[in-house]
Amino acid sequence: MIDVLVVDDDFMVAKINSGFVRRVDGFRVVGTAGTGEQALARVGELRPDLVLLDLYLPDVFGLDVISRIRAGGHDCDIIVISAAREIEAVRGAARHGVGNYLLKPFDFDDLRVRLERYAAQRAELGSVVISSQADVDKVLAGAVAPPSPALPKGMSVETAELVRRELSAAEGTLSASECASRVGISRVSARRYLEHLAALGHVRVSLKYGAAGRPERRYQWHRPQ
Repeated sequence: MIDVLVVDDDFMVAKINSGFVRRVDGFRVVGTAGTGEQALARVGELRPDLVLLDLYLPDVFGLDVISRIRAGGHDCDIIVISAAREIEAVRGAARHGVGNYLLKPFDFDDLRVRLERYAAQRAELGSVVISSQADVDKVLAGAVAPPSPALPKGMSVETAELVRRELSAAEGTLSASECASRVGISRVSARRYLEHLAALGHVRVSLKYGAAGRPERRYQWHRPQ
């Protein structure tokens, strides 16, 4: 389980965000905090793996909270969840090593795909053995390479990565409906991502013919020989 501390000065927002986290497999909320000082104290007490951190706190700006967390020797990962849209805030978060930056308002799926991607990165990086410069770059980047650097409008890198992961882990082929069920998106959305990956050459498409009606399109991750 990945232990999460939720930090937000609005009690109801913290409650909602905590509820979102609890809906994602593999994550649990170990505490909440409403101020920067509370956040620092909870990090010391609870030792969370991940902190969901608002920047606009009543006593300490969120980026300063991160600096103090690091100064205290805590290596928890941090995802910023904030209404702060200033470029200085985003750049500052990046300089502080923030793993992701989610703008308010957002819905459950926006957070879910980021948490699931974080869990995948955490599992992958936890098994890395440094044997080459590529391994070093991978750790420093802290990210799983997306299937494509450019996605059509309306598609997200996070969802594309989830589709790729489910398809590559599948035994045999998946239909758009089966992929949608595994990822947690609509069939129409799943098909858009699958067809995009097929156009890039990452996915093979086959047709399954039934007794009547149109053939079903089946998708399989392409594993080069």
